[in-house]
Amino acid sequence: MAGIEEHPMQALNAYLPPHTFENVAAYLHRHKVHLTVTRERRSVLGDYRNAVHGKNHRISVNGNLNKFAFLITLLHELAHLLTYEKYGHRVNSHGKEWKQIYGNMLADFVSRKVFPADIEKELRQSLSNPAASSCAEEGLIRVLRNYDEAKSDVNFLEQLPKGAFFKIKDGRIFEKGDRLRKRFRCKEKTTGLVYLFSPVYEVKPL
Repeated sequence: MAGIEEHPMQALNAYLPPHTFENVAAYLHRHKVHLTVTRERRSVLGDYRNAVHGKNHRISVNGNLNKFAFLITLLHELAHLLTYEKYGHRVNSHGKEWKQIYGNMLADFVSRKVFPADIEKELRQSLSNPAASSCAEEGLIRVLRNYDEAKSDVNFLEQLPKGAFFKIKDGRIFEKGDRLRKRFRCKEKTTGLVYLFSPVYEVKPL
């Protein structure tokens, strides 16, 4: 499949923060996880597929993430695996059972001091009730971006003034409008249709 790269276990170390490989590898070995590192996907950062027909559990994580975002995403998907092994399909994918397991996993790694102070602070605020996606936690997104490679042509939408035009990844152009509660009302230039965007949606100013 195009865009997917298989990695020997030791190669995974290059994607993880220091002093986390052994603990992560233990999870992967113990639960027989087939891990793939993929190119950037627009809609997801990671994915979990439960074991079926004798095959291993399968997890994929975007390889373009910085090391801290990669670890957080991998733990998110591992929490789905642990939830499935304990409850099967009897619970919601991001229900209280998953939240408890994921929160406990995050707390374990936070206690090991593997995250910088700004990321640790944001994670501690969500340990008891983590969001279904790290993309939904705006504070976490802001601090994780501090550890990305610099993108001189990309901004968070909240950084643009009202009335500014911007382009998103699929090439469509929008005009930034007013903020409605948690999102910005933006009008697509060619169709006039209105869409709501997160303040931390990454855009290219025009």
